[in-house]
Amino acid sequence: MPKDRLKRRTFLERSAAAGATVAVAAGAASPAAAAERTPANSHGRGPRPKRYSFTVMGTTDLHGNVFNWDYFTDKEFDDKDHNDVGLAKISTLVERVRREKGRRNTLLIDAGDTIQGTQLSYYYAKVDPITARRGPVHPMAQAMNAIGYDAAALGNHEFNYGIPVLRKFEEQCDFPLLGANALDAKTLRPAFAPYSMHRLRTPCGRDVRVAVLGLTNPGIAIWDKLNVGGKMVFPGLEEQAAKWVPRLRSMGADVVIVSAHSGSSGTSSYGDQLPYVENAAGLVAEQVPGIDAILVGHAHTEIAEHFVVNKETGKRVVLSEPLKWGQRLTLFDFDLVWERGRWTVERAGSTVLNSNTVAEDRRITRLLGDEHRKVVAYVNQVIGTSAVAMTTAEAAWKDEPIIDLINHVQIETVRAALAGGEFAELPVLSQASCFSRTAAIPAGEVTIRDAAGLYVFENTLEARVLTGAQLKDYLEFSARYYARTAPGAPVDPAKLTNADGVPDYNYDAVAGVTYDVDIAQPAGSRIVDLSFDGKPVDPAARFVLAVNNYRASGGGNFPHVAAARQVWANSEEIRNTIIDWVREQGSVDPAAFASVGWRLTRAGEPVFPA
Repeated sequence: MPKDRLKRRTFLERSAAAGATVAVAAGAASPAAAAERTPANSHGRGPRPKRYSFTVMGTTDLHGNVFNWDYFTDKEFDDKDHNDVGLAKISTLVERVRREKGRRNTLLIDAGDTIQGTQLSYYYAKVDPITARRGPVHPMAQAMNAIGYDAAALGNHEFNYGIPVLRKFEEQCDFPLLGANALDAKTLRPAFAPYSMHRLRTPCGRDVRVAVLGLTNPGIAIWDKLNVGGKMVFPGLEEQAAKWVPRLRSMGADVVIVSAHSGSSGTSSYGDQLPYVENAAGLVAEQVPGIDAILVGHAHTEIAEHFVVNKETGKRVVLSEPLKWGQRLTLFDFDLVWERGRWTVERAGSTVLNSNTVAEDRRITRLLGDEHRKVVAYVNQVIGTSAVAMTTAEAAWKDEPIIDLINHVQIETVRAALAGGEFAELPVLSQASCFSRTAAIPAGEVTIRDAAGLYVFENTLEARVLTGAQLKDYLEFSARYYARTAPGAPVDPAKLTNADGVPDYNYDAVAGVTYDVDIAQPAGSRIVDLSFDGKPVDPAARFVLAVNNYRASGGGNFPHVAAARQVWANSEEIRNTIIDWVREQGSVDPAAFASVGWRLTRAGEPVFPA
């Protein structure tokens, strides 16, 4: 590591421990943003007020995307809206904005979820890990350093690979990772720099001081409990913003921007498991005075510009969320006026730019070309063959063999782990979700990327004991995913799922039992004919559920499972368990494991007849 970077990292660590962070100075302002200096106006009413304008650019939820490339399909990324992805595209937009505004009149920040999400980021966390002695520099650190990020908030997925990987990534970044509400569990002091302070020089008056406060998601305590339990705690965003924003103002901040890995809806996917709101960005704007803008993350939505009125001051706070994966770049534009010896925000607004309007920055693609080629070669390794093609295209509303494959591997894995022990005689069931509706296993050769596309998250496998009654509750909760549809009414699959905003990853199909989901009934009364081994499930019967760690830790707020007895757990990602199973078997044939265990019905009639 270069000595100057090492010195900077040491300074940041010391500053974070003291509850402060580095002040970044910028150079002289360009003519485009120069303050007006006319001595007097044409009517002789005295000098015009001095003004200065600057722009803060923002990204969020990059999720390991550097190139406009889909490692699961092994081709250029595309979707139905023809979005593009990646930091190489963002870099082109950033450089264009810097040319237009003057580089010294801009800042670039991020709202988290940076180092997880693609096979590129996975490779440098697990296959050729950055934590190894003389290990590589993470591609996301290389790209963000080259582009010139000024600060980034922590996202919940930063913790997926454990704290050592996150700390190494932090060490490799030339900018601070911010998390005012990521606290050391013992001292309750910030475990990361809470904020960064940046100075922008102007042609008149003193420098403009811009504070960036980083806030991460309280749900980390649930979703990554195995990695952070006993080490860090994550209090609410509103509480910590109320603590830090006045401090930043007292330190001379003219502008306060919050970079929050938290959506704006005011809702939580984890229910009442935590006393803190998951998607709290709007609440922060509403409740905490002194904030000028919030860069929103976590929700993977596009918000070009949204204003929230602060209840105490009546001031409007601008919020913007630039979608995900480098598909958009937010621009916060600030107009300041010098009055009463200080800079005051006169106007703040935001827009988003679409990365599909520009080419990739060849400087970034050249910088990381070798890393990209290594990962492409890795994901194209053949691990076995498949007798037939399988797809998730209809797996959100039908029991499909490709989801049965996940459940079959999980059942076999848990059953083998429990063999000869106290719970060996209990029936093993398994839950799985349709994480991607475009995943596919082709007929013929099966590669790592095929399996990786089927299971895109870094979840690990656990075994929990549930009763028959608890299993029924679990399935009823899952079935809320479907929109209520009366018998005889037309069924449009595009409108059938995701009722009340429930995402695909929070609908679980359970294998090992059979049941119908009657979508004509209200949520909570939909599971019909729940049976095991051809007989109705006894409410008192005990089952072992093979379940991913996200769900077992309370992710999705499913009933009973988080409090259920854990009888086994594995640190290996489920994705790798599937890959190893295919390698060991040599071939995949749905005839050996697939069956229709559940179906959608209305008044006893199947919605999708076989």
